[in-house]
Amino acid sequence: MKHISNKAKILYLLILIVFITGFGLFWMDYIGLIDVYSYVQGLRGQPELVTEARDDEPSLMEREEFEKEKQKLAERIEDLDKREALIAEREKDQQAQREKFDEMRKGLDLEKKKFDQERTMYSGYKKNVLVLANKIVNMPPESSVNIMLNWEDPLIIDVLRQIDADAQEAGRVSITPYLLQIMSEKRADRASRIMYLMTQI
Repeated sequence: MKHISNKAKILYLLILIVFITGFGLFWMDYIGLIDVYSYVQGLRGQPELVTEARDDEPSLMEREEFEKEKQKLAERIEDLDKREALIAEREKDQQAQREKFDEMRKGLDLEKKKFDQERTMYSGYKKNVLVLANKIVNMPPESSVNIMLNWEDPLIIDVLRQIDADAQEAGRVSITPYLLQIMSEKRADRASRIMYLMTQI
C-alpha cells in the first residue's frame, strides 16, 4: 500500500466528519430530537404569511374583505336608490298638492270675482230700484202703472216692495194696493201674477 500524504488524510477525515454529522442530524431529526427543516427555513429567513403575501393573486383574506366591502357598497347603493325613489315620490305628491291648491285658489279667486261683480251689479240694481220707487210714488198713478206694465215681473215686484218699505219708514200708507188695483183694471192676469209672486218670492 502506497504511502498516503497528510493532505489526503485530512480530506478523508473531513469527509468522514461531514458524513457522520449529516447522518447524526438525519437520525436525530428522524427520532424527533431536533427539527432540521425548521432550522434550515430559519436560516433562509421568515416566510410571508399567506394572508400577507404580496403577489399578483390576492390572498384569501383579502378576497373575503373585498367581497364584504363589495356587499356593503351594494347595500348602500340599494338603500340610496330606495331613498331617492321615496324622495321622488314625495316630491311628486307635493307637486300634486301644490297643483290642487293652485286650482282651489284659482276657483276661489274666480268665485270672489263673480261675487264682487254680482255685488256691484246688485248694488247698482238696488240703487235703480230706489230711484224708480221714488219716481213711481211721485208720478200720477195711471202713468206709473202704464210704465210698470213695460217692466219685467221681478223689477215690478222689487219696486212695489221698495215703495212699501219707504212708506213704512216714513210712517205713511203705501200706495202699492192702489197701483195693483189700477193694474188689475188694465191687465187683470198680469196683476194677479204680480200679487201671487209677491207672496212667494
